[in-house]
Amino acid sequence: MKIVECVPNFSEGRDIKIIDQITNAIKSVKGAFLLDVDPGADTNRTVVTFVGDPDSAMEAAFRAIKKASQLIDMSKHHGAHPRMGATDVCPFVPVSGVTMDDCVEYAKKVGKRVGEELGIPIYLYEYAASKPEWKNLAEARKGEYEGLAAREGDEYWNPDFGPNKFNAKSGATAISAREFLIAYNINLNSRDKKKAHDLALSIREKGRFKRDANNKIAKDKDGKKLMVPGLFKNCKAVGWYIDEYNRAQISINLTNYKITPPHLVLEKVRELAANKGIQVTGSELVGLLPKEAILMAGKYYLNRLGESAGIPEKMIIETAVQSMGLDDLSSFDINEKVIEYAIAEKDNLVNMTISEFADELSTDSPAPGGGSVAALCSSMSGALSAMVSNLTFGKKGYEKVWNEAKVLAETGQHIKECSIDAIDKDTQAFYDMMDAARLPKKTDEEKKIRNAAIQETTKNAILVPMETLQIALEAVELAQKVAKIGNENALSDAGVAAITANAAAKSAYLNVKINMGSIEDEKFKFDILTQADELLEKVNNLALKVEEEVKEKV
Repeated sequence: MKIVECVPNFSEGRDIKIIDQITNAIKSVKGAFLLDVDPGADTNRTVVTFVGDPDSAMEAAFRAIKKASQLIDMSKHHGAHPRMGATDVCPFVPVSGVTMDDCVEYAKKVGKRVGEELGIPIYLYEYAASKPEWKNLAEARKGEYEGLAAREGDEYWNPDFGPNKFNAKSGATAISAREFLIAYNINLNSRDKKKAHDLALSIREKGRFKRDANNKIAKDKDGKKLMVPGLFKNCKAVGWYIDEYNRAQISINLTNYKITPPHLVLEKVRELAANKGIQVTGSELVGLLPKEAILMAGKYYLNRLGESAGIPEKMIIETAVQSMGLDDLSSFDINEKVIEYAIAEKDNLVNMTISEFADELSTDSPAPGGGSVAALCSSMSGALSAMVSNLTFGKKGYEKVWNEAKVLAETGQHIKECSIDAIDKDTQAFYDMMDAARLPKKTDEEKKIRNAAIQETTKNAILVPMETLQIALEAVELAQKVAKIGNENALSDAGVAAITANAAAKSAYLNVKINMGSIEDEKFKFDILTQADELLEKVNNLALKVEEEVKEKV
């Protein structure tokens, strides 16, 4: 799944009718999911968080910026927070399946469109910044709204997009790409705010003031106060007391969880707190987080336990929840706190029981069909290989292959998850083709648009089973490795893994071929069919080999 988070800040925090119209503009985009709306009366500012696939996120961001420009008059705006536009900032954040470079491109695309269509000056900052000075938002926003008029004619302040002209009503907007921010609290068994803050000073990147032998703040020769850096990069922290829970907490913002993940901060705080006689009772996640972040934590704790991470991802996440005490203050619902689960369709095929799926498959509806079944077969293959690997890891007599079995189990889970995603992707690809075929075709222009849509959606309907065919090759290669080192009592399962991978490949191949007849792009047809033929031959030959090898052993 390609998921992007967008966190626009709008210069209105008091008029709920205006805020609702802006958020309704976001919700009007199919594929965009509104996660949070946080208005502030004193700051007169609202922070909105939504996620979606890249195209949906960009469209929702544009519609929200456009609506804000229509409803907010910056010449009348006053608030405690620095600001320069009706939409003050609009950062794009990679969540899943996209890179920071991708988000930079999304920021530029939206910035260009806003500048050209709405006439709002756009300044790119942080990772998207066009000049080093503007990496710092404070510099890009220098002078705030009141200083924008003076920028006209100043080359330094030529915006990245839009006119170098003062827009009195909408001001200017800063657009960027940045890392995901995780708001995370660590709970203590103490009510002493000072103890919590002392721990915060030790872990935060900024650190604490350096003190001399007399416990006075040390200064350099110019009289500047010296600092002792904290233990973690990309970490901001403060200690406070929470009346609601009658305890002290360390409140933490992690601005790059890939460098400083929550679980490593928690373990260090547990160590430092214990040295001071303080007990960490658990922790708390504020808002949502990407699946990758909590999977990292779960795998970390499984490794410490000497257990395999080649188990279903929700079990890995549950390990993280228990190990980090994320349900210490309130329940932690994976389906609400993990972004990918929170936005997942609840009525998709993979949520059906086996009998419900088989019933749906057996009706006169053309989807789901063979493509979804092909993906189901490859998911079963990966799951079987993971099972055999898990039955090998940690078992007496197989000590020499424990490490390899552990890795193979994780690979099997990955194949399973990718295949499960493809079950619904294949059905959706078919529905997209049908939608394209229903487009109007009365005029020449309509016919042209319809034909282009049919070609695009048909190509996608071919590429989805091609993905399954590629996954099937990974699945049969895994089955071969598992059959060689796996627990002898489960060798038949490794053989079945190879057979189901072959079934997946053959089924996917047929679904690739059946849609080729309507493709006009001859190069696309030749390239895909050539790849498909090669993949099918590889999978079939290897699957038959594994099947024979297993037959000889059982």
